[in-house]
Amino acid sequence: MFMTEREQQILDLIKQDPMIPQNTLAEMLDLSRSAVAGHIMNLTKKGFIQGKGYVIAPERYVAVIGGANMDLCGSSISDLVIGDSNPGVLTSGAGGVARNIADNLARLGSKVQFVGAIGDDLWGEQLLDACRNASVGIDHCLIVPGRATSTYLSIHDPKGELQLALNDMALIDELNVDQLAKRAGVFNRSSAIVLDANLSDSALDYLFHAHGNKPIFVDPVSSVKAGKIKPYLEYIHTLKPNLAEAELLCGYKLQGLDQLPELAGQLHKMGIKQLLISLGKQGAYASDDGQGQFIPASQTQVNNVTGAGDALMAGLAHGYTQSWDWQTSVDFALAAARLALLSNSTINSIMSEKAVSRLIEESTC
Repeated sequence: MFMTEREQQILDLIKQDPMIPQNTLAEMLDLSRSAVAGHIMNLTKKGFIQGKGYVIAPERYVAVIGGANMDLCGSSISDLVIGDSNPGVLTSGAGGVARNIADNLARLGSKVQFVGAIGDDLWGEQLLDACRNASVGIDHCLIVPGRATSTYLSIHDPKGELQLALNDMALIDELNVDQLAKRAGVFNRSSAIVLDANLSDSALDYLFHAHGNKPIFVDPVSSVKAGKIKPYLEYIHTLKPNLAEAELLCGYKLQGLDQLPELAGQLHKMGIKQLLISLGKQGAYASDDGQGQFIPASQTQVNNVTGAGDALMAGLAHGYTQSWDWQTSVDFALAAARLALLSNSTINSIMSEKAVSRLIEESTC
C-alpha cells in the first residue's frame, strides 16, 4: 500500500513518541483532530500501525544474498568488428545481480540488508560505498582478506544490446554454509529473501532448507546457472527467469509463445507460486499460480539493458513488502525495468517509487 505524505509525517511523529495524543498531532500539523484520526485509521488499515496505543509495526526489510562485483562496460560507437580494436566508451561501476537488486530495492524505498562477498581492495571499497550511498545495509557482508573483488566485463553494440560478457566471480564461493549460518538471524528476521544463482550449490542448499519458510525470490542469472535452482523449486515464492531459463527448468523448449501458459503451469506444479518470465523485446508473461497473462513490450529507449532485469526483480520484491496484490506488483516491476532502460548506467540514479509510479501514469495517459 502507498503511504501519503501526510501519513508519513504522522507516522514519523508517532515513532518519536508512541503515546502522543491526537490533539497534539493536530496542533503540530495544523490539522483537525478528526483529520488526524482518519489518517491514523488509514495507517492502521495499511499495517503501519498495529493495535491500540500506536504500536508501530516491526520494520520490514528484505535480505538480499548473492553476487557483488565491479561492472566494466564497453559500448561501441559503431558496428562491432570481431578480432579488432573498436572505438567506444568505457565505464566502470558497482554491479552484481544481487547487489543491483538490493540497490534498486533501497532506492524504491524498501529496507534492505545485503549479504555478499567483497574483496579487501579498492574496488571492494567502491562497492561498499555504492551500497551506503543507496542506503543498502552492508553490516553483514563478508570481507575476504587478500582476495580481489569480483569483476564483470560486458561489451555492447551501438544500440545498447549485449554482445559479449566475461565474469570473474569465484570470490562468491567464500560465502559458504558456515558464513551464511553465522548470519541466520538476519534471514530469520527478514520479511523476504532475494537470492541469485551465483551462489554455490551448498550455499543454495543451506538457504532453501534452513530458511525455506520465508518467501524466497530467485533470479536464475543465466541459463548456465539456472540449473542449480532446479532441485529447490518447491521452496521458491517468486521466480524471474528469461524464456531460456524457464525452458531449462521445465525441461522442454516452446514451439511458440502460445505455449507459455503450459510452461508456466508446469513450473507452478513444481512449486513456484509467482512467476514473471522476461521475453525481451516481445514482452513478458506473468503468472500467479495458474492465472497468467502475456504482456506486450512497451516502446522504450534502450540505453543499457544490463540493469533492467535487476530493477524488475526489485520491483517485484518491493511490491511484496508493500503488501500489493500480484497484478500491481507486476505492473510496478515492469515500469521499474523500463525506467532502468532509460539510463546509461546499470542503476538509474532517479529510481524511486515516485518515479516509477509517474512512469506508469504517463503510459496510461
